Amino acid sequence: MKINEPQRLGAVNPYAKHNEQRAAEASRKKKTDNVQISSEAMEMLQSQNVTSPERQKQIEALKEQVSTGTYHVESGKIAEKLLPYLKQQDRN
Repeated sequence: MKINEPQRLGAVNPYAKHNEQRAAEASRKKKTDNVQISSEAMEMLQSQNVTSPERQKQIEALKEQVSTGTYHVESGKIAEKLLPYLKQQDRN
């Protein structure tokens, strides 16, 4: 009676080499994060950097109104500004 066949000596896992190759490929192909900023976003960022004294005064006044609770939201103006945007979204 044969216990070990000559071809089976040392054949522990025939898929081990394949798994090692896949692990090596995965480590080489590690993806990195990629961020793309649209031209509209870049324009918005650049417009934020402009700090005129008048704008600073307006911002401080708005902050004061919000903190004291006297800031009033004009819903009509908000609707006027949103309407063109919403119309454009309906077309797309």
